[in-house]
Amino acid sequence: MTILIPSYEPDERLLTLIHHLKEETGVASILIVDDGSGEQYKAIFESAAEAGCTVLRHTVNKGKGSALKTGFDYVRQHGGHDGVVCADSDGQHLPEDILKITDAVRKNRNHIVLGSRQFTGKVPLRSRFGNSATRMVYSLATGKPIRDTQTGLRGYSSDMLDWLCEVPGDRFEYEMNMLLEAPKAGYDFVEVPIETVYLEDNKSSHFRPLTDSARIYFPFLKFCTSSGFAAVLDFVLLFLFQWLTSSLLIAVIGARVISSIFNFTMNRRFVFNDGQAISIKKSLPRYFSLVVVIMISNYALLYLFHESIKIPLFAAKLMTEALLFAFSYLVQRRFVY
Repeated sequence: MTILIPSYEPDERLLTLIHHLKEETGVASILIVDDGSGEQYKAIFESAAEAGCTVLRHTVNKGKGSALKTGFDYVRQHGGHDGVVCADSDGQHLPEDILKITDAVRKNRNHIVLGSRQFTGKVPLRSRFGNSATRMVYSLATGKPIRDTQTGLRGYSSDMLDWLCEVPGDRFEYEMNMLLEAPKAGYDFVEVPIETVYLEDNKSSHFRPLTDSARIYFPFLKFCTSSGFAAVLDFVLLFLFQWLTSSLLIAVIGARVISSIFNFTMNRRFVFNDGQAISIKKSLPRYFSLVVVIMISNYALLYLFHESIKIPLFAAKLMTEALLFAFSYLVQRRFVY
């Protein structure tokens, strides 16, 4: 089993982790990727190499996702058949927890093994909030609840290496993209409880709250934007068609057909396109089957809220769209595109 540690501007905790892994747990294969840390940190990586680690280097900082891909590609080319466990270099992953993940990888082939922190005790607010937010977004996106979506302690079978090198993303968003892409690729998850360790209020983290959070949430934000424009179009057409025809049914159908054509085009080209061509023959029938389901649900909910309960049409429309939004995203990501 290869222990892969992406590292950017590390301190002595990296060497302490290496010592514990080699001397106390007997781990032999440790691969470290220096993600452009610079000359100031050269001595630490040289000490790691002297301790028996393989050290790969980026000349400039490319991001955690890029460092992980460099490591995965190295293992793939050098015949790592047992699997890979990824750990962070800042001392927040205990050697005994890393061993837990290695054992779980051997027992659960074709599964992504996640070291799941329990978030008990003193946890920095930004870490607690960040994980809660990404957990909610991931659950909405896939319908699969995961306790710790931001864990850096993860394990993979060797037959996943080709796929891991193809997952989009070069920085922190790579790990979220991996979780989003895994169900479509046929990989399920195993969560293994680990200790929650934050040293010095997590000051060593290179995670940039605004920039990196935007990257993580970008797939969902693109869908929100596309759906937002489609919803505005649907709103305008709904009121226009009702004014022209005085029929709620005709207004709902007409508005939905036109806005759905717009939404399909946007989602196919910009939202769910990960650099690969999406077949119209395959996605179009699935999308408009979903449109029919949502249209029926849309009319039923509007009729319930507006006609039966007598909620004003504007408020009824808002409630209806909110209820159908998450369902639409889940189905489109998993089955349409």
